[in-house]
Amino acid sequence: MNRTLRIGIVQQANTPDVAHNRARLGEAIGRLAGEGARLVVLQELHDSLYFCQTENPDHFDLAEPIPGPATEHYAALARRHGVVLVTSLFERRAPGLYHNTAVVFEADGTLAGRYRKMHIPDDPAYYEKFYFTPGDLGFRPIDTSVGRLGVQVCWDQWYPEGARLMALAGAELLIYPTAIGFESTDTPEEQSRQREAWTTVQRGHAVANGLPVVAVNRTGHEPDPSGQTAGIQFWGSSFVAGPQGELLARAPQDEECCLTVDVDLGRSEQVRRWWPFLRDRRIEHFDGLTRRYLDAQ
Repeated sequence: MNRTLRIGIVQQANTPDVAHNRARLGEAIGRLAGEGARLVVLQELHDSLYFCQTENPDHFDLAEPIPGPATEHYAALARRHGVVLVTSLFERRAPGLYHNTAVVFEADGTLAGRYRKMHIPDDPAYYEKFYFTPGDLGFRPIDTSVGRLGVQVCWDQWYPEGARLMALAGAELLIYPTAIGFESTDTPEEQSRQREAWTTVQRGHAVANGLPVVAVNRTGHEPDPSGQTAGIQFWGSSFVAGPQGELLARAPQDEECCLTVDVDLGRSEQVRRWWPFLRDRRIEHFDGLTRRYLDAQ
């Protein structure tokens, strides 16, 4: 059964001006809707610069409650353009308790659901553990008028377990808003290896689960406010892959980009008939997956 869904993605270079970033995203969403997109996916923490390059308590002022002004803004955009919209917001849950949260809006502007980022990195220039509490909503897909969306966020994309759990819960599409780039001292060869590993692992999630994958990354250079590094060059390369890992579209590394891609959600069932990985899982022997490491006995 053909269930073609036109998906729009927005790869953007951000500025310190939240209102300006939102305005440009609004223009992009309208343009993609005009091209027939019924689902639009934005990048991680799209309203501001990637503030996690340093540990600065003042940056918590960027966070907002849900619902709040940001959700009102994006709900209105979803409703105005009649699209299901996947956003990525800095959630203020309570004083001292914050999350990196993907919020999905239905085409009528209602809140379809949210996902709080589960895996939180803590690496040079990516000091996210200072800002974000790990998610507590689990790996539960979000039901929308265009399908059941398995939304995760950035660092989650390196972990096969999250993708599998979304698939087992009936997700029809895996989605990853992202903010990832090159460390300033890496060689060009190392940069290429990292970017290709990022693409490959997510294409692997598509293959292993028989589901399309949408990954939307930032682009452009953002300086390090502390001056300790040369900042982050986000590598763009947003892409959409089909249920056999085939690349259906890929954005450039260093340019802002809006793309629409047609994805047949119904094809996943045929792929799973050829490759019945879910049928052949030996679940009675997977108990070790709940342990940190299997030490030698």
